[in-house]
Amino acid sequence: MKPAPFRLHRPDRVAEAIELLSVYGDEAKVLAGGQSLMPLLALRLARFEELVDLNRIGELSGISFDGEELVIGAMTRQADVEVAPEVRKSAPLLARALRYVGHFQIRNRGTVGGSLAHADPAAELPAVAMVLGAVVDVVGPRGARQVPAEELFAERWTTVLDVDELLVSVRIPVMPAEAGFAVEEVARRHGDFAMAGVACALSSGHGRVDRARIALFGVGRTPLLCPLVAKEMEGSLLDELHPAALDELAALATADLDPPDDVHATGSYRRAVAAHLVGRALINSLEELRRA
Repeated sequence: MKPAPFRLHRPDRVAEAIELLSVYGDEAKVLAGGQSLMPLLALRLARFEELVDLNRIGELSGISFDGEELVIGAMTRQADVEVAPEVRKSAPLLARALRYVGHFQIRNRGTVGGSLAHADPAAELPAVAMVLGAVVDVVGPRGARQVPAEELFAERWTTVLDVDELLVSVRIPVMPAEAGFAVEEVARRHGDFAMAGVACALSSGHGRVDRARIALFGVGRTPLLCPLVAKEMEGSLLDELHPAALDELAALATADLDPPDDVHATGSYRRAVAAHLVGRALINSLEELRRA
C-alpha cells in the first residue's frame, strides 16, 4: 500500500516548525527519522494531511556534556548516540539499550527524540529515559518547559505534549561513579519490539544502595516504573542483596502487572518473563555496582 496524500513542510528553524504545528493542529504530524511513522502511513494505519519534516533544522541535532548533564538534541541519530564516547561514559545504559533498537539501518535514521515522542510502550528508550531521570525540553507557542520523562508518557503512543509543542532535546543527569546498569528484554527476533523488557540503574554509597530505578517495558500501556522495588532496595547493604532477596524483589515488581494479550504473547507469559528479566537485571546491575 501507499500513504494517503499529504503535504510535506520542511522548515529550517524550530520557530517555523512550531508555527506550522500551531496552524494545522491535529491535521499535522512531525516527521523525525520516520522509522515508525512511515510504515504506519504506508499501511494507512494513520493519516495526516500535513507532515512537518524536522530534518533541515540543524539546531535539533548534537550531543553536549558539561560535566553534570548530557544534552542530546531530539534529531540526533540513534546510531550516533550509540557510539558517542560521552554517552558511553556518562550514560552507559542508553548506549547499551540502543543495541536492541531495530537494526543498524533503523538506527542510522531513527532519532532519540522521535522514539520518545512516538511513545511506544514496547520501545527501549522511553523506559531508559525514565530510569536515568531524564528531562525533555519542550518548546511551543506559549514558551518553553521541561517535562520529566516519568511524566511524559500518557498512554500508548501518546505523550503529554500539546499538538503545537515540539520535543527539542533530552537532558540526562550524570550518575555517580559507583553505579551499575542493566537492560534485558525478550523479543521474537533481535531488533523486534520487546514482548517484555526491563531497564535498571543502581548507585551506592558507603556499601549501601542509595538510589534504585527500575522500569518495565512491553508489559503495559506505557513504560512502568517499579517504585516498590526501589523503596525496598534503597538503604540496603550490598551484601544483603543475595539471590533469594532479589527473587523476592522481582516478584514484587510484577505482582500487580496486567499485561495485554496479543498475537505475539499472552499476558501471563509476559508477566512471567518480566519477573525473570527483573531478577536478571538486578543481578547484573549489582555485579557491576560492586565492581565500581
